[in-house]
Amino acid sequence: MNRSKRYNEAIKLVDKTRYYKTAEAVKVIKEAAKTKFNESVDMVIILGIDAKKTDQTVRGTIMLPHGTGKTKAIAVVTKGEKVLEAKEAGADFVGSNDIIDDIEKNKIKFDVLVATPDMMKDLSRLAKTLGPKGLMPNPKTGTVTFELAGAIKRIKAGEVPFRNDESGVIHLVVGKVKFEEEKLVENVDSAIETILKAKPASAKGQYIKAISLSSTMGPGLKIVVPHI
Repeated sequence: MNRSKRYNEAIKLVDKTRYYKTAEAVKVIKEAAKTKFNESVDMVIILGIDAKKTDQTVRGTIMLPHGTGKTKAIAVVTKGEKVLEAKEAGADFVGSNDIIDDIEKNKIKFDVLVATPDMMKDLSRLAKTLGPKGLMPNPKTGTVTFELAGAIKRIKAGEVPFRNDESGVIHLVVGKVKFEEEKLVENVDSAIETILKAKPASAKGQYIKAISLSSTMGPGLKIVVPHI
């Protein structure tokens, strides 16, 4: 694979044979990021679970202390007086079946979808489309609730939903390279701690097999894996 000159310069800063502590990895990532835009800092966590078993699904939400650095577009599917509550709380798209139709026709772009329980039956027709993208509302991630104002506030404050993919891998954005080092470290450590606590009771053996951290355009660094 042909790599850019910038990437080849960045890779010189990375020791592929070692496992970095979070603070060390963050320092290298910030030093290696030379693009003109503010790159995201991405984390990949490979889990030792059987992703085919539903009782080993790892999902939930992480409250990043300093957010992701990205403004999230929030869509809310609800009805009645809850429409006004969602709008006043700052949701970007609010409605009932009209919003469901817009989602089905790919007319709106959003990062998080929240729904009240009374709308889940109507929204279920989109489960096959939204589920694989990690966008289907779920009570476990706090996105199926009548407490819309609280949910929207948490999401805007930095709450991030997570779920393993079909390979047992979790992908997360944990900040931006222009964040202060201490803030990135706190975000990364909070994410790892939350995922450790989400270990399924039925999962056997080593739960977290590998963790890597990188900027959007930079090389990945292996992180010291906590063992439980």
